[in-house]
Amino acid sequence: MDSTCPPGASTQPSVPSGPAVFKTIPYAFILPEILCGTWVWILVAATSVSLPLLQGWVMYVSLSSWLISLLLLLSYLFGFHKNSENWKVLDSLYHGATAILYMSAAVLQANATITSEFHPRSPLYYQLNSAASFFAFLTTFLYILHAFSIYYR
Repeated sequence: MDSTCPPGASTQPSVPSGPAVFKTIPYAFILPEILCGTWVWILVAATSVSLPLLQGWVMYVSLSSWLISLLLLLSYLFGFHKNSENWKVLDSLYHGATAILYMSAAVLQANATITSEFHPRSPLYYQLNSAASFFAFLTTFLYILHAFSIYYR
């Protein structure tokens, strides 16, 4: 008898746990998502927040996404998923929905950046808002990559 796995079967767990999370695509995107999202809310908080409705949404999306992504990362690190296939669906749905929310936040932040160009302390706030816009779009891209690359492993 041949003891090899049948074609299509994998000896790798479908959802990694422990340090393997940082080496496996798409789960390796979680840490950069958290880091770039951190920069978004730090940079927005450093401005005068002249448009509270727009930048309030940016702060809400970035902070809530940061918290949920951190909890998801910890659950992967500690193996709470118990290698269930349902976690792939949950992960994909979460990252897809968050990508849409982050795209809306990134567009609103870009609008706030354009508006901040005419602020009395224009150069500083414009630069901070520009950096926040950059990181918001970068974070959006990371969430999109994560959501779509789950099924292309």
